[in-house]
Amino acid sequence: MKVLELLDEIEEIVDTSSGFPLTGKILVDAEEILEIVKEIRVELPDEIQQAQWIKDERQRILEEAKREYESILKDAKMQAEALIENDDITVKAKLRADEIIKIAESNVKALKMSTFDYIDSILYNFQDKMDQLNSIYFHDMFTNLQNTFDKVNNTILDNRNEIKEMVYRAQMENED
Repeated sequence: MKVLELLDEIEEIVDTSSGFPLTGKILVDAEEILEIVKEIRVELPDEIQQAQWIKDERQRILEEAKREYESILKDAKMQAEALIENDDITVKAKLRADEIIKIAESNVKALKMSTFDYIDSILYNFQDKMDQLNSIYFHDMFTNLQNTFDKVNNTILDNRNEIKEMVYRAQMENED
């Protein structure tokens, strides 16, 4: 995959860059690294765009549920007001209106919960895909980077030990 090749290229740049003695820091061409990062962004999978779609879709579904709730509530109130006009059935009308409102609220709650479940499942799948991408691409990169730092530290330690050995020999020669 192109992203892995670009990450290998960054690693190669880091490995071959000249360093500053005793600091563990290296000198890299920022323009070259930024160009590779731009290429990686271009190559990233469509899941990131899907996340924006999921966000927009969630908002649309919630707004639709709210409109439906308001419409059902408005219809229920209109039916209740029409029934109230007749004095004989006023009590029944109020009971029926309350029942319709409870049903409407129950339907809206159920719709809202199912919408949340749907969005949650989409987000869960997206999160899983992002975890997969992370483990595929970035774990190797960080492992390689850690190995590089370990090698540099070991080399420095070996050099220090060698210098200490040279100092020790020089002291022994001076004592003789």
